[in-house]
Amino acid sequence: MLDAGASGSEPICIAGLGNPGSRYDRSPHNAGFWVVDELARRLGTSIGKEESGCLLGSGRIGEKAVILVKPQTFMNRSGDGIGAVMRFRKLTGQNLIVVHDELDLPWTSLRIKLGGSAAGHNGIKSIIAAVKTEVFLRIRVGIRPNHPIKDVSDYVLAPLERELVVDVDEIVSYTADAVESIVAEGAVKAMTMYNRRARGLQEEEE
Repeated sequence: MLDAGASGSEPICIAGLGNPGSRYDRSPHNAGFWVVDELARRLGTSIGKEESGCLLGSGRIGEKAVILVKPQTFMNRSGDGIGAVMRFRKLTGQNLIVVHDELDLPWTSLRIKLGGSAAGHNGIKSIIAAVKTEVFLRIRVGIRPNHPIKDVSDYVLAPLERELVVDVDEIVSYTADAVESIVAEGAVKAMTMYNRRARGLQEEEE
C-alpha cells in the first residue's frame, strides 16, 4: 500500500485524529476528524460502531476495504484505540494512514509523509508507541495561522479563527481526495499530486 497502491486482502485503517466532544468540533486539532467524516460521507457510511475506545466505520475505496477510525481517548492517547483496532485485525503499519493537524505547516498546506519521528505531535507519538513502528503514512494538514500564536494549547483547542473558516471545506475535500489517491494509486503518486504549499507562499518549512 505504501508505495504501489493498496494490495492484498487486509483492509486499510484510515485514522483521523482529534478530541471527542462538541466543544472541540471546530478546533484546529480536530482536522483529522473532519477528513474522516468527509470520507464517511463519500462512502455512504456512518462512523458509529464503538470498539476499543474508538468510533469505527467501514466501506470501500475502489476495490479496497477501508476502516475509518476516530479515537475517542483524546489526542494524547490516540494510539490506545488505534493500536487495539489494528492488533485485533492483525494489521501492521503498512495498513495504516493517519490524518492529523500539523502546527509546523502553514494553513492550507498539505504534506503526505512516510515514517519519521513524531516531531512533537503527541497523537503521533502515542500511535508510534502503540503500533511499535514509525513506518506508517501520515497526512499532515497545516493549521498554522499567518500570525504569531501566544498560546499553542489555546489556539489548537479553541474554535477555528473566523478568517480561516472559509477555507475548511476546500481543505477537507482536498485531503480526502489525497487519501483516496493513496489507497487507489499509492503514496508516491499521491505525494506528487497532493503535496502543496500554503497559498501565497513560495517556500515553507518541511
